[in-house]
Amino acid sequence: MDFKDQIKLLGERVNKLKAQVQTEEATKNAFIMPFIRELGYDVFNPAEVTPELVADVGIKQGEKIDYAILKDGEPIILIECKHHGAPLSVHNASQLFRYFHTTKAKFSILTNGIEYRFYTDLVETNKMDEKPFFAFNITDIRDNQIEELKKFHKAYYDFDNIVTTASELKYTYELKKLIDSEFNEPSADFVKHFARQVYPGPITAKVLEQFLNLTKKSLHQYISDMITDRLKSALNKEDETSRELEVITESAKPADSVITTEEELEGFLIVKTILRQKVNASRIVHRDAQSYFAILLDDNNRKTLCRLYLNGSKKYLAVLDEQRKEIKHEIATVDDIFKHSDILSDALAAYEKDKETA
Repeated sequence: MDFKDQIKLLGERVNKLKAQVQTEEATKNAFIMPFIRELGYDVFNPAEVTPELVADVGIKQGEKIDYAILKDGEPIILIECKHHGAPLSVHNASQLFRYFHTTKAKFSILTNGIEYRFYTDLVETNKMDEKPFFAFNITDIRDNQIEELKKFHKAYYDFDNIVTTASELKYTYELKKLIDSEFNEPSADFVKHFARQVYPGPITAKVLEQFLNLTKKSLHQYISDMITDRLKSALNKEDETSRELEVITESAKPADSVITTEEELEGFLIVKTILRQKVNASRIVHRDAQSYFAILLDDNNRKTLCRLYLNGSKKYLAVLDEQRKEIKHEIATVDDIFKHSDILSDALAAYEKDKETA
């Protein structure tokens, strides 16, 4: 099992157990020690992981940091732990701030076993920054975050390599938080930036209030449209792949493996007759397969109008529901297709509606 799988399994375990973990000490044992272990360190070897490291600071004597990860006898990472229900902030990281400049450790972690915040001294040498350069929620950790976390693994730990990317990570993290904040609750400056470019008059308080709602609405619509476009692009690629596979499959079949019967063609003409009142007849096509005879809109297998099963002891007309599962209707002869004009019209209307809203 690789590092990514181990971390994701730990995240799932934390999510399942958090309701049963009631104290800070239990949080350490159930969540944080397993996390340190997944980073490749032996939590029971004091030469690698020292619990309650004492680092006297001025008149503060005998205070302890929860864990220190060591290399060559010196701490390289300090860890301050809180109960998993406690929020994390600079206000409950005072010990980390004090100990950071009294040890040789260049990285510190503030965690409640669910959220992890990594700090270093990018702003002022030997003084821990007030803002983390890297943070994640282990119950919802992303692949790119796992790749960054992997740099802290014992087998890959390289101080220079981490420091090189720490600055970029810090500002990326801060920008993402800012973007999220502006998207959900746009600030006055943010709204003014756009309002000035589209509104010809002075930006009064009343105009600002109006554009606050317009900006928020526009942002959400933009994101929604972008997601829709990506989904459409993915579906189009899926259609192209599906068609290519169909061509390959059909070309690999013996020439006589699929035989289109006169009855199937008659059924196709009936469907075409029913629907040509609502759509150009040239858009209705058929594709024959070994098990059924498909009638499609726009020659697109994702727009199946119906399937005809006419070669067995019983005959059926089948349509697809929203989950693309078949709903079969038994017919005695192809003429009975006329009895199902409504469901054929509904199938066509559904595809045309999707086209209008796309």
